[in-house]
Amino acid sequence: MAAAAAGTPVFLEVRTQLRSALLILGEPKEGGTPMDISITPSSLQVKTPADCTELRLPAEVRLVPSSCRGLQYVAGDGLHLRLQVWAESNAKLISMFNQSSQARECCTFYCQSCGEVIIRDRKLLRVLPLPSENWGALVGEWCCHPDPFANKPLHPQENDCFIGDSFFLVNLRSDLWQPRPELAPVETHCLSSENHFKLKPKANTKVICKRCKVMLGETMSSETTKFYMTEIIIQPSERNFPIIPRSQFVQSVIAQCLVELSAARSTFRFTIQGHDSKVYILLWLLNSDSLVIESLGSSRGITKFPLLEDISKADSSSAWNAVKVLYQPCVKSRNEKWPF
Repeated sequence: MAAAAAGTPVFLEVRTQLRSALLILGEPKEGGTPMDISITPSSLQVKTPADCTELRLPAEVRLVPSSCRGLQYVAGDGLHLRLQVWAESNAKLISMFNQSSQARECCTFYCQSCGEVIIRDRKLLRVLPLPSENWGALVGEWCCHPDPFANKPLHPQENDCFIGDSFFLVNLRSDLWQPRPELAPVETHCLSSENHFKLKPKANTKVICKRCKVMLGETMSSETTKFYMTEIIIQPSERNFPIIPRSQFVQSVIAQCLVELSAARSTFRFTIQGHDSKVYILLWLLNSDSLVIESLGSSRGITKFPLLEDISKADSSSAWNAVKVLYQPCVKSRNEKWPF
């Protein structure tokens, strides 16, 4: 586990596949303060006349001190240098629903925001992935006859759970919790299989949590309900509800969606758009093999990005796997399309 004493800000980004790392030593509080930097395979130590910061690395990460290169000072940021690392990547993609272990088990569906039980003790006999939402457009390329799947939607049976890119489809029986539709439109974020973040699903099909009033999904038919992965946690019934900070959970789900979509469809560019098809943000997945380690209580990045607050509090080691994205806001009719 990584640990550090309070002092000079230290940030380390490890690229596990490239076996390289970027080390950033934040500017001291008082300009011109002498700084003594010591690098060993398992730790970093920064000494100044005012304090001492030590960063101990996780067991799977080891630095190569003799490989330090590219030392430069960046105004407003601090000292940057690169070095070689030996890292074992144990960050495996975990599906949002573990098909092999949870199929044929009794599962409980929880509202992630408040822990309210949505579906209790549902025995799932089939847990199956859905095709991409635009698969129908490709049927003509594969079939020499009229589309045999036209007007045949995929609806789960009583003990089924179908998994989309960012949602679950389940069949709700009359003796289970029933969703409450609302008429007032509410915005929500959802990653579609067409590489878009969608906003505002149909207002008259909304499914909300009885306790916290968060929108969980939407009804697709009288029996079929779509639950968003960012709002639902599915656990075996014998386990308790896991308490996960909201922002940390949402970030993990979105990051996983981006990684899985890019791997399955060989695309790294996405757009965030509204219900009116207006594009708001262009998003490019740069890499997914980063391990971020930083000293506790001294990260200026947390003040710049409040979503990182929960991660820092939840993990006292301040080391976590991360994906790196490049984003470009589309404001005032600018940057509405990728330039290449």
